[in-house]
This record gives sequence, structure tokens and C-alpha cells, in this order.
Amino acid sequence: MNQQELYQSLNYVDHSRDKRTEMAQRVLADTTLIAPLLDIIKLTKDPLSSKAAWIMEVIARKKLNAIVPYLDTFTEVIGTVEQDSTVRPIAKVCELLMERYFSGKDIYILQKITEVHLEKISTACFDWLIGEHKVAAKAYSMTSLYLLGSKYKWIHPELKSVLEQNYANGSAAYQARARMVLKKLT
Repeated sequence: MNQQELYQSLNYVDHSRDKRTEMAQRVLADTTLIAPLLDIIKLTKDPLSSKAAWIMEVIARKKLNAIVPYLDTFTEVIGTVEQDSTVRPIAKVCELLMERYFSGKDIYILQKITEVHLEKISTACFDWLIGEHKVAAKAYSMTSLYLLGSKYKWIHPELKSVLEQNYANGSAAYQARARMVLKKLT
């Protein structure tokens, strides 16, 4: 399957778990398709960009290490995504990467995630947390930033400030996650 065939296949993906999983399995069967999938995610105005991001999230949940060879491209892409339906799954992939990285148990991920990757993820997460995005992306960003703050000491005070500033105007779900993170920060 080439990028054009992958693009056309995304037309048949919908919100159903079965369709997303089926497409993710096809990409996992040929992980060279991850690069074209990221190229489709870069098409920020295209509705298929969101579907490509959904597939990326399923891939990350099933086999996170499959994404690692493409981290340079992935971390370039995360700063460009715009649609909420694209931001949410990409924020989730960031959260999964940070959880695995900071668990310290996956040597492959520890060796492959660089300082540049971490900086780009922290920048994107702050942008999503501060920006006009839905609560899921903000919640995933809170978790990623909390974990990143164990390596970069400047992040925790900034995260705390943002959460306290936006707490009163946040939804119930935002407030619940913010309370959980703020409790860990004190």
C-alpha cells in the first residue's frame, strides 16, 4: 500500500473501534506506512487528517514502539495539528510516550527519545493546555507535562500556574484532572 492507497483507505474509517483497529492492523503489518500516515496528519485542513490521527492513537496503544523510528517526524507534526478531532488522539500518543519514557522500564524508548523530542512534546502540550481545545486533549497534556516536570524543573511551576488560573472556568472534567495533578504538585 502506498500513500495514495492509504489515503483512500482512510475514507472507509469511521468512529467505530472495529474500523480504526482494522486500519491500524494494516499499518502495523507494514510499519513503513507510519511515515505516510504522518504525512496525512500534516494535512491539517483535510478531514482525513483526523482519521489518520485516530489510527496513530490505536497503533500507539497496541504497539507504541512502532512509532519510535518516526519520532522526528511525529514531533514535527504535533506542533501543526489544529482540529480538535486530530489534537485529541495526538495528545494521547504524547501521553503514552511520556508514561512509557518516565516509567524507566523501556530501554528502547529511553534510548530513542531525545531532548529535542521532549522539548517539542512539552511545547505542544502547553499549547494544547492553554489553547481553545476540548478537555481530553487538555487532560492528556496535563499528565504529559506533569511527567516532563520531573526532568525539567521549570515545568511544574508553570503547569501549576496554568491549572490554577484556568481552574474556575474549566469544565467538571477539566477540574477533576486539574485537582489530581495539582495534588501531586504540592
